[in-house]
Amino acid sequence: MIHQYKLLGYNIVLDVCSGSVHVVDDVAYDIIASFEGNDRGAVLEKIEEKYKNSADVTKEDIDECYEQVLELKKSGKLFSKDSFEPMAGELKARTSGVVKALCLHIAHTCNLNCSYCFASQGKYHGERALMSFEIGKRALDFLVENSGERRNLEVDFFGGEPLMNFDVVKKLVEYARSIEKEKGKNFRFTLTTNGVLVDDDVIEFANREMSNVVLSLDGRKEVHDRYRVDYAGNGSWEKIVPKFQKFVKAREGKNYYMRGTFTHANPDFLEDIKTMLDLGFSELSMEPVVAAADDPAALTEEDKPVVMKQYEDLAKLMLQRDKQGKPFTFYHYMLDLKGGPCIYKRISGCGSGTEYMAVTPWGDLYPCHQFVGEEKFRLGDIWNGVQNSAIQNEFASCNVYAREDCRSCWAKLYCSGGCAANAYHSTGSVRGIYKYGCELFKKRIECAVAVAVSREFGDEE
Repeated sequence: MIHQYKLLGYNIVLDVCSGSVHVVDDVAYDIIASFEGNDRGAVLEKIEEKYKNSADVTKEDIDECYEQVLELKKSGKLFSKDSFEPMAGELKARTSGVVKALCLHIAHTCNLNCSYCFASQGKYHGERALMSFEIGKRALDFLVENSGERRNLEVDFFGGEPLMNFDVVKKLVEYARSIEKEKGKNFRFTLTTNGVLVDDDVIEFANREMSNVVLSLDGRKEVHDRYRVDYAGNGSWEKIVPKFQKFVKAREGKNYYMRGTFTHANPDFLEDIKTMLDLGFSELSMEPVVAAADDPAALTEEDKPVVMKQYEDLAKLMLQRDKQGKPFTFYHYMLDLKGGPCIYKRISGCGSGTEYMAVTPWGDLYPCHQFVGEEKFRLGDIWNGVQNSAIQNEFASCNVYAREDCRSCWAKLYCSGGCAANAYHSTGSVRGIYKYGCELFKKRIECAVAVAVSREFGDEE
């Protein structure tokens, strides 16, 4: 399977199953497009007809190019066969019962009242609550007990707003550090915050103990303050931006993400990215809103072409900033063409419900934070482990080949089948397809590859 497209002045051909990326001239691009299903004579006749009036392309050039394409196919770099499907279930089975990461819902409450919040302002369709130290401690013990031989363990402090329970965060980190050597484990912590309660104590602690921090900012003041308001309806932009600037400076501009959400109100999200850059932030993520179709914030079909153009213009801005010596990172464009994720990750997905779970303030286990509060997805608890084996088995079998619509998709080994939560909330099945999200993802991958190609070859032009 191949995927061909033109972007940023390049003719790009992706060979899906080998992972090869080819940058080709027009003749090769056209030959590749006609290659499969046609014999040599038919392909050459078609290409010769197209270029018959070109002074720069001779019959000999076309013949030579065809041979080069044929050689790439023989070497497994073009039109390679999909040999991964038989191993999809087997690879996931190898890690069965091994948990490597927990999302600790340290606070089911929030000091902001964002109407687009998928977590219902941090309550997750339930009661407000703060996780106790005892529950958090037991969750960490559960992670250690179920991590097998795995040494590196991930813990996300999540909410709601985790800083509303900051004392417990600190105590849990202290506890985790106290058992690392004895248990042969290494904890990596992440903190996600809206910034309202950030102070010097938070900054000092996070810079010492958090491998990463995720800072919520939607970009332009008018965009951010449209949704990210307190319970009195006041916007939070002016309060949090100076705190985030101080926070990032103290982290020396590393190991953080500014995480924004774009909605129907700002499909032109590139302007928000530019605002973040102007504020001094360079590690950026801008995510499409997760919302019901009838939600005023939900992206519409009319928004789609605007969003698609934003992704292309973002790619151009990144390359422009590279030349100016002011590069920045965009999370969805982080793509390693020479290595990339291992095949296990490519076909098995994020590991929600198997390797990764969310823990509520009461100690209940869910496949991930986006399923919390939906009783049918409750897996069990941190004392008795997973008891709802039927749901866990559903997630365990949920690889890229379990989704029929993914089998013929060129992006399947980049997205690994997409987000199970988005699929469920869109179709009612974790094996479904959130089509709107798929289209955005494919555009992001096209842009990410084009940026990587330009960075590799741009100076040679």
